[in-house]
Amino acid sequence: MSVRLYVGNLPEELTRQELEAIFAEEGDSVSTKIITDRKTNKCRGFGFVTVKNEEQADAIIEKFNGYALKDASLKVERAQPRSKDKGADEAPITASSAPSNSKGRKGNNNKSKGRSSGGSSDLDSVQPDPRWAQELEKLKQLLAAQASNS
Repeated sequence: MSVRLYVGNLPEELTRQELEAIFAEEGDSVSTKIITDRKTNKCRGFGFVTVKNEEQADAIIEKFNGYALKDASLKVERAQPRSKDKGADEAPITASSAPSNSKGRKGNNNKSKGRSSGGSSDLDSVQPDPRWAQELEKLKQLLAAQASNS
């Protein structure tokens, strides 16, 4: 079973060949991918390394997490599973890469807004899309009426 690792804090000018050279000593079973900006074709600051097994993944995390590369300290950890609604070139959200506050970020399409980091969810704190707020309120009233009739 292959294991996918997230490699963060990559320099913007890094190429795939340079990243491959760093992980080359780990063997031929290691594949690398750098996520690039579509317009500039420069590194977006992260990439992925896929290895054969858990033991090799643990060894690479231990060896390369904090590795100094072009004045940057690499962050290497297991990648989170990719969500079905994300594009092929989007990074999975890791615990350290998730934005703490997405307000004011233009074009942010973060699907995890409704998720709660605690044990219970507080649905009242989540704001609905204003285009659907009225319909959502109607549905809430219908469900409340239905629940009280039962």
